[in-house]
Amino acid sequence: MKKLGKILMLFVAVSAFTALKSNAQIIVRVRPPRPVGVVVVHPPAPSPRHVWVAEEWTNEGGHYVYHAGYWALPPRPHAVWVAGHWANRPRGYVWIRGHWA
Repeated sequence: MKKLGKILMLFVAVSAFTALKSNAQIIVRVRPPRPVGVVVVHPPAPSPRHVWVAEEWTNEGGHYVYHAGYWALPPRPHAVWVAGHWANRPRGYVWIRGHWA
């Protein structure tokens, strides 16, 4: 039983560290521009249920990386995609990820 408790505590500690690390925001003074030469083209939707998820920026290795838009199925009926956006903070800008509402 003690061993199970130690394993559970280790799991909780690792999970908490991962959550803190993944929620860290990168602050930039100047918003990064869309990569040069990128043309946003909406290919035909795979089905009438698909929703276009606009371009996003993701935190990879401590810097923002551009990801083009894509079609996605909503996770539940009547879900609406709320697009990501740059938010102005006192020290600079942070990317607020898009999400389903």
